[in-house]
Amino acid sequence: MQNPFDLSGKTAVITGGGGVLCGGIARHLAERGVRVAVLDLKQEAAETCAKRINDAGGKAVAIAANVLERQSLDLALDRCRQELGRVDFLINGAGGNHPSATTRPDLSFFDIPIDAFNKVMSLNLVGTVLPSMVFGKLMVEQGEGVILNVASMNAFRPLTRIPAYSAAKAAVKNFTEWLAVHMAQEYSPKIRVNAIAPGFMLTEQNRFLLTDKETGELTARGKSIIAHTPMGRFGTDDDILGTVVWLLSPAAAFITGITVPIDGGFSAFSGV
Repeated sequence: MQNPFDLSGKTAVITGGGGVLCGGIARHLAERGVRVAVLDLKQEAAETCAKRINDAGGKAVAIAANVLERQSLDLALDRCRQELGRVDFLINGAGGNHPSATTRPDLSFFDIPIDAFNKVMSLNLVGTVLPSMVFGKLMVEQGEGVILNVASMNAFRPLTRIPAYSAAKAAVKNFTEWLAVHMAQEYSPKIRVNAIAPGFMLTEQNRFLLTDKETGELTARGKSIIAHTPMGRFGTDDDILGTVVWLLSPAAAFITGITVPIDGGFSAFSGV
């Protein structure tokens, strides 16, 4: 019997692939025999990730790409076709928050620069929609493929202090559901669209919210998160991998339009 989780020989395009989370996903998929196109706004970050994969015996190409520019993504698609052939998986991992769109004692909601708000919204939402247009069209030509978006637990329940990021990730979840139906009904039921919703991961983008810059100790917010996470810790990129493999694999052939929480029980805990 064929292993339903076997991904060997497939090709994945990963946006934001030079980052910690998606870089880990890229390396893990490569270890499973997946050819990987590492897309990142920063060429150096993409090359670093691709080199680690190739040095370990995998197959990866580094491609500088801006997920907010159609022409940049079209060029990335051409390169993927030339070097890797078809594209089986698209993982939309580019995104993130920014301090300028985050409320704090010296920046109230009423004073958040709208440009900062728009940048966070655009990076997370448009940065998911545009790659889905470019690479999703190729999947339509192929008659099959999997798009996996990276949402957040903010998509289910908005968190304090990060209005733009919460709104954007809620939109990514909604778009995931819309696109899943659209692809299945209009083109092929073999094109699936799902999302993962990581809980609290300690990354460079949110470290300023969760740890004290001087002492490295948890902030009050960080302590509150741990107190409301039944597993009692922040997540790591390793915690994401099993769910990613499952959603990409034939084991999930009848699954589309869902967003899977990966949160250590945070969403299940009432606080009492």
